[in-house]
Amino acid sequence: MRANKKLKVALMWHMHQPDYRDLATGIYQQPWVYLHTIKDYIDMAMHLESQPQAKVVVNITPILLEQIQDYADQLVDYFQNNTPLRDPLLAALASSTIPPSESQRLDIIHWCSRAHKENTIQRFPAYDRLINIWEKVKEGPDGTAYLNDQYFVDILVWYHLGWMAEHVRRSDIRIKRLLEKECQFDLHDRQILLKVISELLNSTIPRYRALAESKQVELSTTPYTHPIIPLLLEFDSAREAMQDAPLPKHSHYPGGKERAKWHINKSIAIFEKYFGFAPSGCWPSEGAISKETCELVQQSGFKWIASGGGVFWNSVNHSSRTAQSVQERRAHLPNQLPGQEITCFFRDDNLSDLIGFEYSDWHADDAVANLVRCLEDIVRNDDIDPDSIVSIILDGENAWEHYPHNGYYFLRALYKQLSGHAEFELTTYSDYLAEKNTPAQTLPNMVAGSWVYGTLSTWIGCKDKNIGWDMLCDAKRCYDEVVGSGKISKEILAKAKDQLAVCEGSDWFWWFGDYNSAESVSDFEKLYRHNLSNLYHLLDYPLPEYLSSSFTYGKGSPEGGGSMRRGGVHN
Repeated sequence: MRANKKLKVALMWHMHQPDYRDLATGIYQQPWVYLHTIKDYIDMAMHLESQPQAKVVVNITPILLEQIQDYADQLVDYFQNNTPLRDPLLAALASSTIPPSESQRLDIIHWCSRAHKENTIQRFPAYDRLINIWEKVKEGPDGTAYLNDQYFVDILVWYHLGWMAEHVRRSDIRIKRLLEKECQFDLHDRQILLKVISELLNSTIPRYRALAESKQVELSTTPYTHPIIPLLLEFDSAREAMQDAPLPKHSHYPGGKERAKWHINKSIAIFEKYFGFAPSGCWPSEGAISKETCELVQQSGFKWIASGGGVFWNSVNHSSRTAQSVQERRAHLPNQLPGQEITCFFRDDNLSDLIGFEYSDWHADDAVANLVRCLEDIVRNDDIDPDSIVSIILDGENAWEHYPHNGYYFLRALYKQLSGHAEFELTTYSDYLAEKNTPAQTLPNMVAGSWVYGTLSTWIGCKDKNIGWDMLCDAKRCYDEVVGSGKISKEILAKAKDQLAVCEGSDWFWWFGDYNSAESVSDFEKLYRHNLSNLYHLLDYPLPEYLSSSFTYGKGSPEGGGSMRRGGVHN
C-alpha cells in the first residue's frame, strides 16, 4: 500500500503542426496552424489560467512556435501597413471583395466545410443553414452561380466563429455580438473578427511563457521539424519491434546522425528564443525513441524524455521480464538505460486513449469520474511502488473537436477533480525528479518504437511509406553532393538546410498509405512532393521524374479522421 503518499499524475499535452509554408514563397498551403491556435492552443492556456492549482506539462514543437509567431507578425503588419496576408483562407476573410472565379469560390466552400459536423456546424443553426444551402445547390449544373457574395462572406465568418476558442466565445463581447448577428456580416464585422484572431495569435506564446514562469506548467520541446529520430539514425531500428518489416531500398538515411543532432540542437535554440530558458525535457517526435535516440538527447543536456507505453512493454518482454505482477508494478515508474543518466517516462496508453478516443461521447462529469476511478484503482494496488507516476500524454489539439464545446466542460472538471483529490497530486516531470530521492529503475534494454502501437509502423514498413523514404534519401544524396562541391552560397545553403528539414518531418509519412482518407493522403503527399521539388530547385539540381506523379492514394476512413492514433495495448 502507499503509506500516506499521493499518487503522482503527470498530464502532458503535445502541441504540433507540420510546416505548412511554401518556403519559396512564404504562402501557407493549409490553415491548420492558425485555426488550431485560435481554437485549441489558446483554449488550453485559458483553462490553466482559470485553474492555477492544476499543474501540467505542455510540449510545443519548434516548427509550430515559428509558424504561430509568423501568423502573429503577419496580422500586425496587416493592420499597421496593410501588408497582404500569406494564408489564402485568412486573406479571403480580410478581403473587401469575394473572388469571382468558380475555382476560388469552391476553395472557400471546401475549407469552410471542414469542421466537425455535430459539434461545430450543427451547433450553430446559421452556420448549418449555409452548409445545407451548398449541399442543395452543388449538384446543379451552375454550381456557385446561385450563391451571391454575401453567402461567401457569411460562411467565411461562421467558419472562423466555429473555430474559435470556447473561452473566447463565452467571454469576448465582440465575438458574442457576431454570434448574435448570425448573418449579413459586413467588412467591419470581418475586421473585428480579424482583430480578435490577431490578439489571440499574438498572446498565445506569451501566455505559455507566463504559465511556465509561474511554475504551473513545465514546457518541453521536440526535435525541430518533428522527424522520427530512430529512423534518421537507422532504418533497421524499425525491425526491433517488427522483425519482418519491409524497409526502403536505401540501407540507411545518409548522414542521419548529424541531421538528428542538428534537429535536436535547433529545437533548443528556438525554445530559448521564445521562452528565455533551456528546456529540461524532450518529447521526441511521436514519442519515437531508441537507445541511440536517448543517448543523443542526453548529450544535448536534457534530463528527461518520454514515450509510449508500448515501448516499455516491448522492452520489458525483450528482457524476459514477463511476469504480469512484475510488469504492473514497474509500469508507472521512471526508467533509465544502463550507462545513461536521462530518465525515461512512459505513457499509460489505456488512460491516455480514454481521453483521446472514448470520453468525447460521455457526459463530462461521468468521464472524469471514470478516469478518477481508474487512478484510484492504481492507488489501491497493493504492489504499486510509492514512487509511481502515471503519465497521461496525448495531443493538445486534435481530440477536442470531438468533444461538445471543444472539451470545455471535460477539461474544467478534469483539472478540478485531479488537483483537488486527496490521493492524487498533479505534477510535472522536472518537479517529480527534483523531489524523488530514490534512483530510477533500470530498463535493461530498449526496443525502438513510438507512442503508436509501440512500433515505428506508422512511418515505415509499407510500400508507400518506404517509397517516401527512398525519395528523401535521393534528395539527401543530391544535397550532400552539392554541399560537398563547395559551389553553393551561404545564403542558399541556409535555405536548403531548412527546406531539407521540412522534408524530414514525420507528418508526411504518417499520412502515406491507403488506410487513410483520400483527401488527407492527397493533401500531404502533394505537399511532400512540393517540398522535395523546392529542395531540388534550391540545389539547382534536375527534378526526378517521379516528383511529377502521385505515389500514394487513400481510401480508408480512420478513427477520428486519422489525425490521432491509439497507443495500443501490450501483449
